[in-house]
Amino acid sequence: MPALTFSDDQAEAYDRLAAMLLGQGVDLAEAALTPLAEGKASVLAVVGKAGSGKTMLLAELYRGLKAAGVEVISGDYEGRKRKDRRTLAILAPTNKAASVLRLRGVPATTIHRILYTPVYDPEYEKIAEWLAGTGTRPVIDSLAIAGLTDVALDRAQAFYSQIASIPGALAAAGLKGSDFIKGWKRREEPLDVGLVDESSMLDERALEDLREIFPTLVLFGDPAQLAPVGSSGAMVFDKLGDSRKLSLSRIHRQAEDNPILDLAHALADDRLGFEDFEAMVQAKARDDGRVVWAERVEAGLMARSPVLVWRNATRVRLIQAFRNAYGAPEDALLPGEPLICDGIELPLKHRKKRIDLEARGLIEGAQVIYLGEGNRQGFARLHVVGAEEPQVSAASIIKIEKPDEEEPFIPSAATMGATFLHGAAVTIHKAQGSQWDEVQVFAPDLYAAAQSGRSEAGVPLWKRLAYVAITRAQTRLYWVVRNRLARPLVPLSVDDLKREPAPLALGGTSPSDATDLG
Repeated sequence: MPALTFSDDQAEAYDRLAAMLLGQGVDLAEAALTPLAEGKASVLAVVGKAGSGKTMLLAELYRGLKAAGVEVISGDYEGRKRKDRRTLAILAPTNKAASVLRLRGVPATTIHRILYTPVYDPEYEKIAEWLAGTGTRPVIDSLAIAGLTDVALDRAQAFYSQIASIPGALAAAGLKGSDFIKGWKRREEPLDVGLVDESSMLDERALEDLREIFPTLVLFGDPAQLAPVGSSGAMVFDKLGDSRKLSLSRIHRQAEDNPILDLAHALADDRLGFEDFEAMVQAKARDDGRVVWAERVEAGLMARSPVLVWRNATRVRLIQAFRNAYGAPEDALLPGEPLICDGIELPLKHRKKRIDLEARGLIEGAQVIYLGEGNRQGFARLHVVGAEEPQVSAASIIKIEKPDEEEPFIPSAATMGATFLHGAAVTIHKAQGSQWDEVQVFAPDLYAAAQSGRSEAGVPLWKRLAYVAITRAQTRLYWVVRNRLARPLVPLSVDDLKREPAPLALGGTSPSDATDLG
């Protein structure tokens, strides 16, 4: 067993996973490997609510697999194939979800980045192989890279020794890894072990793609979240037999003193009604600053962490109020405005371009910040939130919806490319898989869901919505109870995106300077 002290249910899950991996030739106890046997395949799911230790278990599995000699495939570089190698990839549906794991020392990447592999420039491979320990130090004179020095290579090596990120190491040397990627191709060669976080977001198609590549898959998911749209309330791990699901039920010590998780878990009480729950929120807010009973939406927070809503009409109204508060023009975006990717509009003949955009993080649900117009007509400069190389320029179709108007206005209009909606407010469904330091939940929408009487998978819809919305907050939850918006004290800016780590908010708001949204 690992040195980390597990709860009983975690220990049982770890033992089951270790036994599965042993059957696949990975011995965690002895830190030893044997070649992968052809034809063997296995899928297990680890399910549990927020605070039950799923991420702790995933991180410990990663450490055990790495100690056994399994090669970690991170998506930023993949070494030459060896006949006897064993591989591991840690995956999440979006860059934001992957970045949450990376902040905890787990080298996660997106599913798309593994499904589509980059074609590298040979100069990049020389540096990457050296950093990864599979090649010799490049001789500067032999590299066709202008301005690169031995001092810069030393900086890259020092960075990589602390954080095993080749794009990060190249950035320390003054280079951009994306400049060395000449194209993308659909992965043909299988990998080995895949650990998939936030698997409640997966649909059947994504699971099938993963099973084609990974003979050994472990899905980590929260059964209390919202199922993907169009899935009839079912998640991919729901269809696994009980023997293939490992349940974590104990809430761990670090989560027990968390008022945000207290509220999330209180929703499991069948007797709890909406009014009683709001009274509970108000009581928590009186006792603990990590929960805020808010009389208005804070525009300053919306710039980096969206207000979470149920209804599209609410979303559109809040976005319009946000833009008005910042004095945004009717026909253009301000640098610093948040966007959310709504997909990619490209005909089939442009499949390679689609792969390029998706592999760089522009997938449905990705959060980006608008930096300004690109150098070409219809292009926009964007910061992809959570990506290791976040700065991209892409053909963009940006749609800003307005209340009571059927047609949105389009400040950036490429003929085809990545499509975006405004991201100052998003539906709770789209927020799944993401976390922010501070989160505003628009309670009037949840009250409307409670009044509707709707259920999903036998649970009142408002409770599922509230659970997902609340568990997006890492340190502070704002429970907004009125249709009012507090105007920001500082203008929009992109200065925060130039610092590491970037803060999640742009500053405070004036309590007295509020606009009625009703």
